[in-house]
Amino acid sequence: MIKIITTAVLFAFLQTAHAQKGFKPIFDGKTTTGWHTYGKTTASAGWKVEDGVLHFDPEAAKNGQGGDLVTDAEYENFHLKVDWKVAPNANSGIIFYVNDNPQKYKNTYETGLEMQVLDNDGHPDGKITKHRAGDLYDLIQSKSEPVKPVGEWNTAEVVCKNGKLTFVLNGVIVVETVLWDDNFKAIVAGSKFAGWPGFGTFKKGHIALQDHGNNVWYRNISIKEWNTMETTTGCK
Repeated sequence: MIKIITTAVLFAFLQTAHAQKGFKPIFDGKTTTGWHTYGKTTASAGWKVEDGVLHFDPEAAKNGQGGDLVTDAEYENFHLKVDWKVAPNANSGIIFYVNDNPQKYKNTYETGLEMQVLDNDGHPDGKITKHRAGDLYDLIQSKSEPVKPVGEWNTAEVVCKNGKLTFVLNGVIVVETVLWDDNFKAIVAGSKFAGWPGFGTFKKGHIALQDHGNNVWYRNISIKEWNTMETTTGCK
């Protein structure tokens, strides 16, 4: 049987191909190669690879086998794409610009900024402003909440380019800000991170997926990088 490809289908295919141009996977769907648990050299047993999906399993994380999962590589100007879903009442986060120095910083969130991953209705953080899914955690509230119901996949994008930060959730821009300027420093000073000397100060760092003690799943993790001070901006 010969399948006829309509103009609409072809256009959608070309759009998808163009959108993926320049992106490279940083999770191979089979192993945790390229990642390690913060403070360790390899990934702990709490992070399982199942059918192309990275699953944090709190049962497997017992006896010291948990911890945030961190990229081996560091990133400066980048566009990260990742799908996530959570179990009921679950909390996690996508943390970036992490300084991988556990001797100085015990946790990834002592240096890195976070896009919140959450069951808004089931987890207590859902009742706190700036702690809901898609927020720049404890710093900036999302413009809207296009998050999908618990158990469904969401697509998150984190775009960091020459100090401009953009969060996209399920195709909707939810956060836009400029990092490291006086306004950003004022925002940090008014947050729970005030007085944390390393927080939000690094302009190059690792990406981490947070172990918050709950079941969470990630897949289709890819990234595009730009040279410093390249002029193109936005989510392209």
